[in-house]
Amino acid sequence: MLRLSKLTDYGTVAMAHIACAPDRIHAAAELAAAIGVAVPTASKILKMLARADLLRSVRGAKGGYMLSRPAGEITIAELIDALEGPTGLTECSAVAGVCAIEGSCSIRGNWQRIDRVIRDALRDMTLADLAQPTFKPVRVEAWRAARPRALA
Repeated sequence: MLRLSKLTDYGTVAMAHIACAPDRIHAAAELAAAIGVAVPTASKILKMLARADLLRSVRGAKGGYMLSRPAGEITIAELIDALEGPTGLTECSAVAGVCAIEGSCSIRGNWQRIDRVIRDALRDMTLADLAQPTFKPVRVEAWRAARPRALA
């Protein structure tokens, strides 16, 4: 299964949270509480994103972090690269010269093609897109009332 690290997962949640209030300065402690992670984890994520120029650090007593540019200009590919480093479905998709059979592999080109499609999709989606909810929460009371009696 393809999977991003927990740090990257938390980073995307943190960035979406910041994108919902882009004009505010977000402190690490406030962000940690909002997304449900420890303060050191939030601090680590924020520093990585600032190093990648996705966030801007604001110093001072009321300091914290802000988006470095509008959420619509930050791609999900940039966000993942900032937290994961070079990514690829296979070793040869991300970096050439790391696989012993790379020169004779008959499916390398196909993996690279699949990787390009995924990278293009990640480049096409922005932080602004990610920050928009795609579902409506289910009201538990309405769900319980609608269930057949046999399941109750």
